[in-house]
Amino acid sequence: MKNWLFLSIAIIAEVIATSSLKSSEGFTKVLPSVMVVVGYGVAFYFLSLTLKTIPVGIAYAIWSGSGIVLISLIGWLAFGQKLDMASVFGMGLIVAGVVVINVFSNATAH
Repeated sequence: MKNWLFLSIAIIAEVIATSSLKSSEGFTKVLPSVMVVVGYGVAFYFLSLTLKTIPVGIAYAIWSGSGIVLISLIGWLAFGQKLDMASVFGMGLIVAGVVVINVFSNATAH
């Protein structure tokens, strides 16, 4: 169970880092730039901890898929970026894929 907590921390840290990347304005703003570097460091550290028990392909699929959806939602909510029906449908497929992996795959460490 601890590994799923580590994966969740990795996902949250990556989402914070990527959101800060937009705010860093090409690394010209100090605080968002620091958040990018620290966020990605935390994300990769905790992702590496999950790989002790969760297969790399499964962990990366969940990490990246969740990150795509969360970053898109933050872009929409915080930055006013548009999401059309095709992008919403595609993200729905990503969420469905993550659910299928977690519920039905025997490759995950439950």
